[in-house]
Amino acid sequence: MKIIDLHTFTGDFAENKDVARSLRLEEIEPYLKVGDTVNINFQGITSATQSFIHALISQSIRDFGIEVLDNINFKNCNDQVKTIIEIVVEYVQDGIFTDEGSEE
Repeated sequence: MKIIDLHTFTGDFAENKDVARSLRLEEIEPYLKVGDTVNINFQGITSATQSFIHALISQSIRDFGIEVLDNINFKNCNDQVKTIIEIVVEYVQDGIFTDEGSEE
């Protein structure tokens, strides 16, 4: 299991999508590729941008499928951050289903 303390990388406001992309590539996806669990700790994060969360998880959902969320745990999220995560997940799911439908 991998534990990522986001506050260490972002401070109180998670907004830098380059940091999020780097975390995804270097800290999240290597564990997901082998079926391991990743805990993303949002302790101390007061807010995050939608683009940060998108860069953090959306490509992994596209690459591994929506079931990859079974291996990603979002810990200590406040209500605002939870809502942003839900929006991004819904957006990516809609895109996956739209793409699948257009292939027929």
